[in-house]
Amino acid sequence: MRNALVVRGGWSGHAPVESTGLFLPFLRDAGFEVRVSESLDVYADADAMAGTDLVVQCWTMGEIGADELAGLTAAVRAGTGFAGWHGGIVDAFRSGSDYLHLVGGQFATHPSRPADECVAGAQENNYLRHRIEIVPERADHPIVDGLADFELETEQYWVLTDGYSDVLATTTHPARPDQPWHRPVTCPAVWTREWGAGRVFVATPGHQPDVLADPNVRTIVERGLLWAAR
Repeated sequence: MRNALVVRGGWSGHAPVESTGLFLPFLRDAGFEVRVSESLDVYADADAMAGTDLVVQCWTMGEIGADELAGLTAAVRAGTGFAGWHGGIVDAFRSGSDYLHLVGGQFATHPSRPADECVAGAQENNYLRHRIEIVPERADHPIVDGLADFELETEQYWVLTDGYSDVLATTTHPARPDQPWHRPVTCPAVWTREWGAGRVFVATPGHQPDVLADPNVRTIVERGLLWAAR
């Protein structure tokens, strides 16, 4: 039996308890013994991390201590898988440069609807209809194999990335007169990353449990968790 560690917390707007709760039965059915931590202290526990085959993180924003970050990165380099979705992985620990290097992408923004469609203070201002497009050259990857492009109406993440990741799906932000950029911008939406002996999986959709329940998103996340695990 492999061991999975679910680390959840941070900003409550991403519903870390409810979101991770969607995948706990899946992990157990897949043969993992699952431990849940609502503290980052576990990352600094070398023995616990050495015995962990998969870390599923849902921790938006916040700060991570030097010992915690060192413990997490060392575990991944030694073979522990690291996986997550949306802000729980790409909008965590903004000041931790080693963390950003590990993950390979950082949330920058989620552009809003056109100004004339926005209602002051409404969360829905950030929900855009957009398309997740499978990269044709990677369509046979086990995480996206058999999936077609699909649409979501939720936050569309603009992420800052490097060229090291294996990008499996993308999303394109349109250029509109009310935005300051002048041409469409394509960003990774699903990617993997080899790090030492470990694997990293990231999906940017997943703002709320209803998005994670979308059959395409859920399939990608579930496959990604299995792919990343030691």
